[in-house]
Amino acid sequence: MTIHVTISEAEKRLAELVAAVVRGEDVVLGQIGSWQARIVPIDGEADSEIERRRALRKSAFGMWKEELKGFDLDIPPSMTDEELEERWQRKFGPAA
Repeated sequence: MTIHVTISEAEKRLAELVAAVVRGEDVVLGQIGSWQARIVPIDGEADSEIERRRALRKSAFGMWKEELKGFDLDIPPSMTDEELEERWQRKFGPAA
């Protein structure tokens, strides 16, 4: 998907636009009808980020692996108890 943004709008949304580029989207800057520049990722950085996110999404299906038997999904194992505890701590803080 291509995102067209005016330069003044890009100044306000730069972090959001850079994140979109890293996800693999095209961002074009300029004025309406006269696009002048494109934001592109640094070679290899976007690919590794896309692969990292793809692996995270696939691992989220790990807990449903038994229910999804028969589907060709190539699902990696779900999170270990330690990973689940670490995620809980990051999100909600230490248990009281």
